[in-house]
Amino acid sequence: MNQFTRRHFLRQTAAASAVALAPAIVRGRNLNDKLNLAIIGAGGRGAANLKGVASENIVILCDVNEEGINAAAQKYPNARKLTDFRKVYDHAKEFDAVVVSTAEHTHAFATLPALQLGKHVYCEKPLTHNIWEARVIREAAAKTKVATQMGTQIHAGDNYRRVVELIQSGAIGAVTEAHVWVGRAWGRHTNEAESKEAKDIVFVQERPAKADPVPATLNWDLWLGPAPKRDFNNVYFPGPKWYRWWDFGNGTMSDLGSHWIDLPFWALK
Repeated sequence: MNQFTRRHFLRQTAAASAVALAPAIVRGRNLNDKLNLAIIGAGGRGAANLKGVASENIVILCDVNEEGINAAAQKYPNARKLTDFRKVYDHAKEFDAVVVSTAEHTHAFATLPALQLGKHVYCEKPLTHNIWEARVIREAAAKTKVATQMGTQIHAGDNYRRVVELIQSGAIGAVTEAHVWVGRAWGRHTNEAESKEAKDIVFVQERPAKADPVPATLNWDLWLGPAPKRDFNNVYFPGPKWYRWWDFGNGTMSDLGSHWIDLPFWALK
């Protein structure tokens, strides 16, 4: 697959569909019917999201890693299985909505075609890899007026809602300042020896000079997608290792800051 840039890909996709198709859920559909869903990213966080929509019809499973597809296919053997998320939209008539749980650097690329086709979208946080992509997605969503949601699982939990209610009720008085601190910047352990013993993420400051063998189940080229060409290395994959590298993520701020900063921002608005 030829490497493509973010700007070129988004411009090309935005121009591809001048008229969005009306979503099936709006076209007189019985709202008690199950939704037909396409799952883009079936392993890792995608596996958890898949459980959350298990009551719906899963018609497409897409993942660049065969392990993710094979595990999901055990429960959904009749679902179409794909590796390239661009191919998902060749079968747009088969589904009403998509669930996007890919690596951060491909969120916008998997989401935009769905919006252009009038498909509802649930996309994992962070919504995009940069602000420009977020603006493109926002404009596309405003034009099609489909149902959209960015997945931040803690935001949807009872605990966060309870804290917000307490603060907004004045239970702790007027809040004038909030500090947010996250102790996990890389892995879950304090030194390299403990990390290796626990098979956790080991801190690596410099980009690896040598490549590691690509796992037999992984299509590395498709995983890279619009990112700069990089040789495979175990410091990038599997998730959540990738978010420590600018090519694929935005560090702890986007991974965990999106959770911890969310609470004071929400409660104090």
